Amino acid sequence: MKIAYFDCFSGISGDMTLGALVDTGVDPQHITEKLTKLNVNNEFTLTFERTKKQGISGTKALVSQTSDCHHSRHLADIFCLLDESKLDEKIIGRSKKIFDRLATAEANVHQMPKSEVHLHEVSAIDSIVDIVGSVIALDILNVEKIFASPISVGTGFVRCSHGLMPVPVPGTMELLKDVTIRQTQIRKELVTPTGAAIITTLATGFGPMPELTVTQTGYGAGSRDLPETPNLLRVIIGEKKTA
Repeated sequence: MKIAYFDCFSGISGDMTLGALVDTGVDPQHITEKLTKLNVNNEFTLTFERTKKQGISGTKALVSQTSDCHHSRHLADIFCLLDESKLDEKIIGRSKKIFDRLATAEANVHQMPKSEVHLHEVSAIDSIVDIVGSVIALDILNVEKIFASPISVGTGFVRCSHGLMPVPVPGTMELLKDVTIRQTQIRKELVTPTGAAIITTLATGFGPMPELTVTQTGYGAGSRDLPETPNLLRVIIGEKKTA
């Protein structure tokens, strides 16, 4: 059985997830080719670059929105986009689960019906690319099961569209219910709603790495240079013998 273990020692975000999976050896061209099936090619460009965080080499995923495209999408629009795509049903189904979990968390935080919530995380093209691209990469890797470490979170406050929010922001905190987390003293947002939605939807459990034979390791770089820790997400791919 092929397993992916997400080592979230410096948190997790959508771009870190996509970058780490590419860093394990997934051909980025294969991801971009499959993303064309979403029919949103004119809205973004996706590139990957090598970088270092405290001497550790990793891959940074960069999604740039095309300047003249500013679509405002709700959850129903995302589902329609996926349903009308030519992606495999397995990828569509996994992606929908992540978006639905993200929307449900925001609806709970704002105490309103899910269908009425305007979600910046859902509507942003970079979140769409990060989520669907990560699901595509996991499919290319033929990963059968996903586990994760306890998730490191930051502290302090961050300014959002709704005003000043405690870290983790309420939407992220809602997503992390029933998940083992570890609070650090880093006064930054280490876990984004997109990253939290991906890992809490797909991971079977959170704890120590299960016994496996390691075949690939990848590092996905975040946007910050943190003095306390390398701003990286590590993904370990390995084989576990089944009885």
